[in-house]
Amino acid sequence: MDGDSRRKQVLYEITHEEPPISATSLAKKLSVSRQVIVGDVALLRAQGHEIIATARGYTMPQNLKEGYQYTGKVACLHSAENSETELYTIVDCGAAVVNVIIEHELYGEITGNLNLKSRKDVDTFTSKLKESEAKLLSELTQGVHLHTIACRDKKHFEEITQELEANGIIFHN
Repeated sequence: MDGDSRRKQVLYEITHEEPPISATSLAKKLSVSRQVIVGDVALLRAQGHEIIATARGYTMPQNLKEGYQYTGKVACLHSAENSETELYTIVDCGAAVVNVIIEHELYGEITGNLNLKSRKDVDTFTSKLKESEAKLLSELTQGVHLHTIACRDKKHFEEITQELEANGIIFHN
């Protein structure tokens, strides 16, 4: 398979796969290395395709909000140890954590795509965090961060915000 054909297949797999598909899975499926897939995705992005990389793999923007009618942002403040509680609270309310956003003093706004919809997704994310010994984006801002939350409607979003407030997660300035 030549590069153009492979990239068409990569784009097809990312577009039609739910949940996100990892570079490793794509590499196995297409009998190439993971690095070839990473390069293919970079070229597809350069061609204008909006491919999103999450902690669980590649997806398309429309797959992030599928089944949800409303998105809102909530400002949070907590220690790294309370991240799991925060994420569980949101998914247990039947919503999705689309991303995390911080305001960095040097780089400006930095967004990390999450696409967490269930406890299993949260568990996978927290396991990768522990295994990699990486730092959460919120640790760069002393715990202050935003989350984009996808849910049913504005009332549902307000209920989620109240649950986060009850858990001491909401940021008050």
